[in-house]
Amino acid sequence: MPRVLKIFFHDNCFDGAASAAVFADFYRQVIDPRADVELQGVQHRPGDPFEGLPLDGDDNACVDFRFCPAPEMTWWFDHHATAFQPAELRATFEADTGGHKFYDPTARSNTLFMTGVLREQFGYQLPDSFQEVVDWADLIDAARFATPAQAVELVEPALQLMTWLEANRDRSLTRRFIDLLGHQPLAEISATPWLREPLEPLLVAHRGAIELVRSRARVTSGVVVFDLTEDDVSSINKFISYFLHPEASYTVSLVRAPGRLKVSAGANPWFPERRRHDISAICERYGGGGHPFVGAVSLPPDQLDRARQVLGEIVAELSA
Repeated sequence: MPRVLKIFFHDNCFDGAASAAVFADFYRQVIDPRADVELQGVQHRPGDPFEGLPLDGDDNACVDFRFCPAPEMTWWFDHHATAFQPAELRATFEADTGGHKFYDPTARSNTLFMTGVLREQFGYQLPDSFQEVVDWADLIDAARFATPAQAVELVEPALQLMTWLEANRDRSLTRRFIDLLGHQPLAEISATPWLREPLEPLLVAHRGAIELVRSRARVTSGVVVFDLTEDDVSSINKFISYFLHPEASYTVSLVRAPGRLKVSAGANPWFPERRRHDISAICERYGGGGHPFVGAVSLPPDQLDRARQVLGEIVAELSA
């Protein structure tokens, strides 16, 4: 019988989706060519994000997401500085002798990191058709855009797909998208009617979001701040701030995401020398996490006052 591989991946994230696609290809190439792959997106939230999610595959893999200590999780790859929550889980990871769990907080993207490990440790040969996916995942997750305009104008198909993926709530479409990665060029995927139909209004909304941030944002000691909890916006391009205020060093924002309030913080990637704070460490104090240059905190949807307090405290710290 074919083995069942269940992949848990960072949902609504291009790097997470790319990691899932590459790992599925590795598994079929190296472990079981007939493997039945199941996909489970995972979101950061208060408490245990794996609670209620059955680890019922013959192999369970977690990619681009925090560490899961369950023994049923047989593979793990991550690069987030806040991968171990609580911090005591680091000891569980270091005590694991299975040889299938890998971590590098210095890696720019999980997809590129994981691909290198799979090649060096298990002899995986990345198909040429996947190289575009790996390259864009690395560029997007490390924010290596040439200019703020490139990140905001969304001309390239990969950036349009990033925008769709961040807003998509239909798991069947996410599965369909991941299945196509590496098997069709990104330009072809972005042009398929089932994806293009929901993408077009998102691109229109994105242009409206630029004007919304223009009207809502204020700049305090080099920090762009905006609160969109009273607006019909659940996700927003994090680079709009630097498109509108290229001189800013940081951005802190608050939106109502599905099932949670989300405080996001980031450093201007075009001026890395200005970063004086570890964003992941700041967010971790509030139960969130991320990378040294970008992170987020999730709070229950009924804790707006607390979310605004967190927003203000992070702004005050970054301003200082």
